[in-house]
Formats: sequence, structure tokens, C-alpha cells
Amino acid sequence: MLTVRCTLGTSVRYLASLSAWRQQIKLHNRMLTSRRPVAAVCQVTATPDKEANLSACKQLVEEAKERGASMVFLPEGFDYIGSSREETLSLSESLTGHTISQYTDLARKLKVWLSLGGFHERGHDWETDRRIYNSHIIINDKGDITSVYRKCHLFDVELPEKGVSLKETAFTIPGPSLVSPVQTPIGKVGLGICYDLRFPELSLALQRNEAEILTYPSAFTVPTGAAHWEVLLRARAIETQCFVLAAAQVGRHHEKRSSYGHALVVDPWGEVLGDCGGEEPGMVLVEINLEKVRSTRRNMPVQQHRRDTGFYNSLEKT
Repeated sequence: MLTVRCTLGTSVRYLASLSAWRQQIKLHNRMLTSRRPVAAVCQVTATPDKEANLSACKQLVEEAKERGASMVFLPEGFDYIGSSREETLSLSESLTGHTISQYTDLARKLKVWLSLGGFHERGHDWETDRRIYNSHIIINDKGDITSVYRKCHLFDVELPEKGVSLKETAFTIPGPSLVSPVQTPIGKVGLGICYDLRFPELSLALQRNEAEILTYPSAFTVPTGAAHWEVLLRARAIETQCFVLAAAQVGRHHEKRSSYGHALVVDPWGEVLGDCGGEEPGMVLVEINLEKVRSTRRNMPVQQHRRDTGFYNSLEKT
């Protein structure tokens, strides 16, 4: 198993350590015998500056491709994190706008798959209601959008003792449905976004539809991340016996908001394979060994042991 801890910080660090990373790549390549696909799970610090965010994310994607990744995962808010409702709405775009066009071109140029989630997508009635979707977009290595999942569970939480106050429904439309897992070079990927992580019904539905990998691009707050992030990701991996890949925002976005970081990769047994830490942008690279999914499910056939829906509803009043 190839696991590399978070390694990419500022451009200066990037240039200074590029030679060392290339040596790492050569070493790991000598160790690889099975040519399993590699995923890059990224961590960024987005701000309201869309062009700066695009530049930073492109650098991560290019480095991930150079290091052998066939699919790169960017976090919720990869495009920007606004400092107010008004700014968040004014910076939003459609799927055919400049930002996503830049990423489809990048995927095509590098021949790499991208997971972009969530993107601030203008809603279908934008001209009348000025509301957006929080959208997780999959782009294939030809530059085509193959799937769009719009976040179903919106984060409306008041934790005064923790200094957390967010109301996503103030400007975001809940997604209408789940989407089928997407066949990718690393396996069949089920799509969620951030707060969806707290709803096991979603992950189990994706697993029933043949997901082998679950992905939760996120921008967890520092208090909720410290308390719940890793344990929730490991729980989703254990109960579905899937890999879980969770790209993350980290650090201070502006004077009103910071994120927890710790972009994480968890295997189907619940073991953490990589953690980007809580300090700076970067990535973790991991080989995806789908035999681990199959063997875990074969040796502990939880899904076969699950009773039908009626059984679990038997305590409900009729």
C-alpha cells in the first residue's frame, strides 16, 4: 500500500522539495508490483479570490498527476469560500461558466479524472430566486462531466458554546436525489458532500448500489471537525466496507471562517491510510486495492446479514 502524508504547501515549498518528491516517486514505483490505481486526496485553503484558488488547485492536480494519480479529489468550496451571503452568491457560476471550463480543460490536458465538490452552482431559477446548489462534479479524463450530485443535507447548525453558526439553507437549494455511483479508474465512486457524512442512510444506499469507494469532500468547522471528523469517516467505511476518501479545507479562509483540515483516506476495515493534518494545503496519495473491499465483505458479510427494511421499522407506531 502506497501512502504519502500531506506534502504540498506553498509554491516555495513546492519548488524547494520537487526533487525530493521525484526521488520518493521513484522509490515508491520500485515498490509497486501490482500497478493498482492511485488516488490523490487534496487539502486546500480557499478564499474569496477565485483566481488564486484556481491556481492553487491546478498546482495540486498537476503534481498529483506527475506522481501517478489517475483521479484527484478536491474539497467542498474548492472554487471559493465567501465571507458573506452576498459575496457567496455573487461569485457563483453555472456548470458552463469559466471555473468548470478551466477544470474540464485541465482534466483533458492531463488525462486525469477529477472529483470537484462542492461547487457553488447557480440554481435553475437563478434569475428569479438567486439561490444555488452545492454540487459535487465528476469530470473524466476526456474533460466530460460524467456526474453531478447536489448536496441533499444542508448544514443549519447553531452551536453558540463552540462559536459555530451556519445556515446553508439561507441561500442553498437541497439536492433532489442521490446519484448512482460512478465507474472510474479507481473503482465505483459514491458521491456525498460534507454534512452528508452524518447520515448513514446515504452511505448505505450508495453501497447497495455497488459503491466501492465513498467520497465526502468537506469544509468542516474546527470544533465539529475536532470532535467528529475522523470517527464519522471511519464509521462510514466500517459500516459499508468501502474505501472512504475525504478531501478537506484547512486553515483560515477569511476573518469569519476557518476549517479543520485533516483530509483523510480510510480503508474498508476502518484503518486510516493517510491524513493531511490540520496546518496547511497538500495531498495524500493512496493506492486503491479493490481486493481489500472484496475480502472484507467476504470475510464479514454484513450486508448479507442485514434484515429487510420492514424489520427495522417494526418499532414504529402503525
